[in-house]
Amino acid sequence: MTELWLPGMSGPLDELVQRVHLRIEAFAAEHGAAPRVDIDLHDGSTVTVRTLSAEPGFGFVTLCPHAEDGAEEWIVPVGAVSRIRLQRAEEEEPFGFSLPAR
Repeated sequence: MTELWLPGMSGPLDELVQRVHLRIEAFAAEHGAAPRVDIDLHDGSTVTVRTLSAEPGFGFVTLCPHAEDGAEEWIVPVGAVSRIRLQRAEEEEPFGFSLPAR
């Protein structure tokens, strides 16, 4: 029986974020450039992010949206995420995802 993991419960959040990063890396390799990464939230909002982090943990992730001054972070429960969309960034868009250094 599979259990639904909810924010606040223990879960493999680091592994989830690592696997999302691997998908982004594979998409970039296939399409030749850093993709635009949009995250849809259950409240209906969509944010284009430059990074995604498993911090602070405990069911929460940190989204760093593309902001003019780069000084914005959203800490949201992972359960608030309804979809992560990868797409080719348009040439003129200043969007792209920055993968963590390995």
